[in-house]
Amino acid sequence: MNMTHYMELLASNQPWNLLIFMAVPVILAETLAISELYLLYTGRFEGALRKLNRFVGIVVGIYFLGVIIYLLINAVVPITKQGEWRGIIDITAVGTYLLSGVPLILVALLELGLLARKKSARDKLALHVTFVALFLVFGHIAMIAGMADPYIFQGEPASHMQHH
Repeated sequence: MNMTHYMELLASNQPWNLLIFMAVPVILAETLAISELYLLYTGRFEGALRKLNRFVGIVVGIYFLGVIIYLLINAVVPITKQGEWRGIIDITAVGTYLLSGVPLILVALLELGLLARKKSARDKLALHVTFVALFLVFGHIAMIAGMADPYIFQGEPASHMQHH
């Protein structure tokens, strides 16, 4: 079966790549999203859950910054130099995966007080929610594109699964 570089990355070096590039960032980001929803629903912006939300926001942003740098150096640049992209679906999968980390980095900067310093608490909350939502959108686009045949729009024959 033809695979995007995104899916190939996750399938290689099992289980480590799956844990490093999917499980850890997604578990952290989902913890951030779920705690965010609870905080918004209850209106309680103090306490242990807010501390967890802040901690996870910082950790996932720093973690994803490392992932982005690593993948740019070790995957994107070499694939680009060698002309090995497998079409627009492949570029979309990898690109949106990397792009999904940017809002999480912005969450970390917000939580560290390095972004939107002069904004009100409500405006910072709006930014926080927006960043989490953007992560979810980009992350899901990456996953969907990553599972598709990368040659689907290029008119090349897609590989077919054998039926028994």
